Amino acid sequence: MEESTPKILVAEAIAEDAIEILKTAGQVDIKKGLPPEELKAILGEYDALVVRSQTKVTADLLEGGTKLRIIGRPGVGVDNIDVAAASSRGIIVVNSPLGNTVSTAEHSIAMMMSLVRHIPAAHGELKGGKWNRSHKGIELRNKVLGVVGLGKIGTQVAEMARGLKMNVIAYDPFVSQEMADRLGVAMVELDDLLKQADFVTLHLPLTPNTDKLIDASKLALMKKSAMLINCARGKLVDEQALYDALEAGTLAGAAVDVYSAEPAVDNVIVKSDKVVVTPHLAASTIEAERGAGTDVAKQVRDVLRGLPPATPVNAPIIPPEHMALLSPFMDVASKLGQIASGMMQGQARELTIHCQGEIATVSTEPLKAEILNALLGTATEERITITNADAVAKGRGLRLKEEKDPNADTYASSLTLEVTTTKGTTTVSGTSLHGHSYVTRVNDYPLQIEPLDVCMLFTEHKDQPCMIGHVGVVMGSNGINISQMQVSLGAHPGGTAMMALCLGSELPDKVYKQVLAIDGMLKAKVVILQ
Repeated sequence: MEESTPKILVAEAIAEDAIEILKTAGQVDIKKGLPPEELKAILGEYDALVVRSQTKVTADLLEGGTKLRIIGRPGVGVDNIDVAAASSRGIIVVNSPLGNTVSTAEHSIAMMMSLVRHIPAAHGELKGGKWNRSHKGIELRNKVLGVVGLGKIGTQVAEMARGLKMNVIAYDPFVSQEMADRLGVAMVELDDLLKQADFVTLHLPLTPNTDKLIDASKLALMKKSAMLINCARGKLVDEQALYDALEAGTLAGAAVDVYSAEPAVDNVIVKSDKVVVTPHLAASTIEAERGAGTDVAKQVRDVLRGLPPATPVNAPIIPPEHMALLSPFMDVASKLGQIASGMMQGQARELTIHCQGEIATVSTEPLKAEILNALLGTATEERITITNADAVAKGRGLRLKEEKDPNADTYASSLTLEVTTTKGTTTVSGTSLHGHSYVTRVNDYPLQIEPLDVCMLFTEHKDQPCMIGHVGVVMGSNGINISQMQVSLGAHPGGTAMMALCLGSELPDKVYKQVLAIDGMLKAKVVILQ
């Protein structure tokens, strides 16, 4: 074989159909289960690497991949790949974001049916020689299904449930009302969904904002007759709280495919007789594995032939002189997206990104992708790049606008994000000064505060004496350190003011309620920063 023939290393098991596609692009070597040091030692021979979830593609490993041009990962997540390190070496990373959509959605419906018709219990009893016809099931027709996260999988679940004549409600602030109307889904706030639904199914990625999203307080909102289905991420649910609710009879049942730690043979959820469990099988269908594998194999083949990939995880290379100007604003873009996500209310309709000053003179596509990643971080696992940013926004029914003004104002460059929803508009501005990110405006309130800590609190209150002291007393009495604080007055003295605080720890719900109870406090929003 000639030296110019590309070499492809397959480090984990993938579909045979995918292997056959890869063979049309070059020499394929299948070497599964290699220790990191052995994999690094041979990686320099290869132009392409294909992995699944077990191989950790670290920055150290990539030092050995001196010839690598592409890394393929069948599946949605790329948590096991250091994408930034790959990008810095000019290595394209691709995945298959649609590969397991149908299989996971179908598994969620199957779990719900198994739960309501007592199929696992009845099966086990009859196999054990017991004929028991006392199991009374529940019909799904006309029941209310609450879908938490209306991304690709959540949308499929909603469509399947509508086919079963269920009434579907959903929580996802980054799906437009117009898109929801086309799906026949009513959009509601999370607490309202939990109160109304007969069944709740989770379809969110795991982030600091969604970690234990369904805790004891959220479970307490659900009907006693309600049931929870989780085929997304185990840590979305406080497992001990779920077990306690089931055993106490405040929740009727649950169906779980994912766990906080796996294998989950000793997990408390598995011990409950009111739970239907499967060992992380939602994506394990012949079609899903074949589809994900062939999607990635085709992209590897295309890149090795000099063609662009269909679903790149990392963005194409931006000219160095442009990135030198944009790099300080990547963190600004991320912070603004996270703050806007935490401050907004209602269903998003339109996103407007306004670049002013020097950054408006170059392509700002990387900033747009960074903003969307931050905004949608709690709604989708799909990594957003300059290649797919517009398509992701369009897929959720969001209008995306960009405005550029090369004329500088207060700062040499500034970035503004405006999110228009069914309940109003949230505007957040920021800049970079000496390599540090600053928030310079939130709605009508000018600021200059550096969002460094894990948590920020934004209050809107009456412009009256002692408000700073009252907030300080609440924080101090609860042992919460304030590292930064700034007060901004509204347009009219004696009207309203905003207080922005950077906190050294997350704000417990009881402390948040104490802040809201302060006389003269109008509203307060907590933002968790990543």
